[in-house]
Amino acid sequence: MSGSWHVTRMACARDQIALAEFDVIQDRLFHFSEDGAIGVFTPRPVAVPSVRSTGQEWLNGPLVWAVSERRQAAYLFPRDCPRVLVWPTPETSEADLATWWGESDATMIAHVERQWFERIQEQVLFRYELPGSSFQAIEDRWMWVSEEAVTPIDVRRIDDLVGALESQGVELRLMDDLLSLRNVWETTLHASGIRLRNAKDWP
Repeated sequence: MSGSWHVTRMACARDQIALAEFDVIQDRLFHFSEDGAIGVFTPRPVAVPSVRSTGQEWLNGPLVWAVSERRQAAYLFPRDCPRVLVWPTPETSEADLATWWGESDATMIAHVERQWFERIQEQVLFRYELPGSSFQAIEDRWMWVSEEAVTPIDVRRIDDLVGALESQGVELRLMDDLLSLRNVWETTLHASGIRLRNAKDWP
């Protein structure tokens, strides 16, 4: 893929995230797909509705979803790959950093099942850049949704997902299963689980 995936490694994970959280300027917005020929993104309901809190049911769609440039690495994976993503926030405690983050200088730690690694190595993705005019932020400004159809303004092919993750400062941790991470949602780290219904023995 042409273009740079360079990012600056964190000298201090929590301090860098703190600066990002208070940045009020909207990032560029992206949608990742295994289909490289999408002309228009049409709002659709989610395939498997999530349990939402009162007043948030509308997030099950129909919507067009996008991810901020800052957190695009969350979608540098095959669509159906189950993964648990964590990163520090300004509220993250020293104890949780020591337990879950350790000495990592990553921007994000991505946990995936070992059996998915070959698929990650082989998968080709397309990164669509979307205009932000119709989008509104959710999830601490890293996920965005639009209730209107959206025409992409650019598309880039990504052939090397492992390399793209590395250049985004992501530490990829391969695990036999993801079950040991169930308690990470009880910590002060940000934790996101994507496609966990595909994870081995996930409750």
